[in-house]
Amino acid sequence: MRVEVSPPNQKKGWNPHMKKLFAKISVVMSSLLFTAVAFAQEHAAASASSGEGTLKAVLAIGSALAIAIAAAAGTVSQSKAAIAALEGISRNPGAAGKVQTPMIIALALIESLVIYAFVIAILLQGKI
Repeated sequence: MRVEVSPPNQKKGWNPHMKKLFAKISVVMSSLLFTAVAFAQEHAAASASSGEGTLKAVLAIGSALAIAIAAAAGTVSQSKAAIAALEGISRNPGAAGKVQTPMIIALALIESLVIYAFVIAILLQGKI
């Protein structure tokens, strides 16, 4: 096994490529955020007189959180399932057929939970 050790005089931290990527992502995310706020202010002024603005805002935030949390949890669980299956296959290549089928079924069940969250988010959006 070969282990590489960095020289003691080399600084640890972000490399220039990561800094540029982080800057680009920050610019895109902030521009999307400010655009959404501008549209929300326009809509809030129109619905302030009706009094339904708070309920609609709560439904919008709820549907956004539902799909965001479901997608994040689904991604993490799918990656853990794939890691476990691939580690099992790498330890015992002869069991690849026995490991692959249950892994695909598990991934389909995990994805179905994300689809259920998406359907719930669509139903909540329909009430807005």
